[in-house]
Amino acid sequence: MHKHLVRNLFAVALTLPTFAFAAHPSETEADRWNLNDMYQTKADWDKDAMTLEVQLKQLQTCSGHLGDSVARFKTCLDLNSDMLKRFARLSSYAFQYRDQDTGNNAGMDLGQRSDILGSKVDEASSFIRPEILALGDKKIQAFQAKEKGLRIYAHQLDDILRSGKHTLDKKGEEIIATFGMATNTASAVYTTLSNAEMPWPKVKLSTGEEVRIDQSAYTKYRAAPNRADRQLVFDAFWGKWKEFERSYGVTFYEQLKRDSAYAKIRNYPDSLTQALDNNKLPREVYDTLVEQTRANLPTLHRYFKLRAKLLGVQDLRYFDIYPPLVSGDFKYPIAEGVKLMLESVKPLGDDYTKAMAKATTERWMDVYSRPRKRSGAYMNGAAYDVHPYLLLNYNDDYESVSTLGHEWGHAMHSYLANKHQPFISADYPTFTAEIASTTNEVFLLDHMLKIAKSDDERLLYLGSALENLRGTFFRQAMFADFEREVHAKVDKGESLTGEALSKIYGDILKNYHGDKEGVMKIDDTYAIEWAYIPHFYNRFYVFQYATSIAAGSMFADEILKGRAGARDNYLNILKAGGSAYPYELVKKAGVDLASPAPYQAVFARMNKIMDQIEAIKAKH
Repeated sequence: MHKHLVRNLFAVALTLPTFAFAAHPSETEADRWNLNDMYQTKADWDKDAMTLEVQLKQLQTCSGHLGDSVARFKTCLDLNSDMLKRFARLSSYAFQYRDQDTGNNAGMDLGQRSDILGSKVDEASSFIRPEILALGDKKIQAFQAKEKGLRIYAHQLDDILRSGKHTLDKKGEEIIATFGMATNTASAVYTTLSNAEMPWPKVKLSTGEEVRIDQSAYTKYRAAPNRADRQLVFDAFWGKWKEFERSYGVTFYEQLKRDSAYAKIRNYPDSLTQALDNNKLPREVYDTLVEQTRANLPTLHRYFKLRAKLLGVQDLRYFDIYPPLVSGDFKYPIAEGVKLMLESVKPLGDDYTKAMAKATTERWMDVYSRPRKRSGAYMNGAAYDVHPYLLLNYNDDYESVSTLGHEWGHAMHSYLANKHQPFISADYPTFTAEIASTTNEVFLLDHMLKIAKSDDERLLYLGSALENLRGTFFRQAMFADFEREVHAKVDKGESLTGEALSKIYGDILKNYHGDKEGVMKIDDTYAIEWAYIPHFYNRFYVFQYATSIAAGSMFADEILKGRAGARDNYLNILKAGGSAYPYELVKKAGVDLASPAPYQAVFARMNKIMDQIEAIKAKH
């Protein structure tokens, strides 16, 4: 997960934490991140926050005067950039301070103060985009020709100016901004109902344990080794969601209508085109992903048949997709995990490897889980003048090693982008963010297979990679397929009930999982799964995980083959940060995500992994 502040001329955003439990017995100070690299004391944070408040007032003097002269224009953009950079550090410290102990009142206070500062930053800089648009292409180009110091803003200025035809007049934009506060009802209702108010059912497992099947329990027990328990959990969990099908249908339909309305207001032909245009992504990228995935479902079906064989199941069902394919009592302490990761990235060259090796000794990471520490894993590279930080919950298994490599892929992306780009163009969008992490995962698998001492080890690594491809590529592509269809219907003015949404999702779910072909049986009740996916309230977002793993697989394969220029082409993407449009950046490096090639590379990789698993199983 790449946790980052969206840094541009006028916007900032942050994700919020969930929670973790259990402490690691061998944790030392060296296993904790060093937030003092950002601020030595809370008083230093307070002082920097006061400096930001002064800058906010200074920026207001630019409002209405951005185009007075080229000197004024540059001074105002420089001030805004420095203000955003300062806020990025303040916010990073505040939320990471809170994430390391979510029950600490000082951390909660810093987080709240950071939120308030963020709102002030948004408000203070809101005039910049409309004033740049009012100045127009010719004047902006003349400013850039006259002042070389404006070159660092070239991409951001182009991005604003190209949106001119989708921007309303001042009054229109004010109306949209006003309604913005009143149009998040669907997402808010979904969040409250699904997390706080669902009357979760209880089930009695084969062990005699009675369990309340809420979202976290579902995630845990859906992988239960006992098949009857898995079915019991699935039937109870999805049965409860099915009871609320009408309500979730109304909620999601309201979200779809909102997205459609905004697309029309901003003069886009449909919701998908508007969403993709945020990063100037061609429609062909999305459509090619879905069409290539549909055409290669036999590869996914082969995986499910192999899963059935490995699990010893004759009639594979949807509740059989989560138990691990292969298990083994293999332990990888953090020191060994770091060593394995560093060895695996040697194909990226000495400069990359040495920089990563040095960074792993400098307390960029918070390694182990503790009571009240945030769960999961993320990388935050927003503290531009400091260094990236990584939050982990490492527990000495292979999944932890894989997560370590994934998050350090993000960290090195931010490290290289921050090193080679000015602040304003260092941050990168999701479309390229996950490429760095998935590329490193491919390198790790390649290395682990080379050093594996037994077939059991090889099966563990291959099984983990295979499940990652199912979950990160095929599942996200399936979500993308569903999103495209339901948004298109609402864009055309059609209505959608919860029942209709379940029918659409159910047909896609069965198609992807080979229900008609007899590969896997999907019960109709499970088609309510669409209501459970929170990402659908962030339109056309998840497809980027699938495109990233496709690009990452292709880049890694080319580098491992030693193809001339492949490594430099890849590293240039990381160094470029957000200085160019992401699709064009990746295409320049040799991977066209609007063409079938990168998706074919994913399918080839998946089939190769299955070939290796089948070859190992045939020996025993």
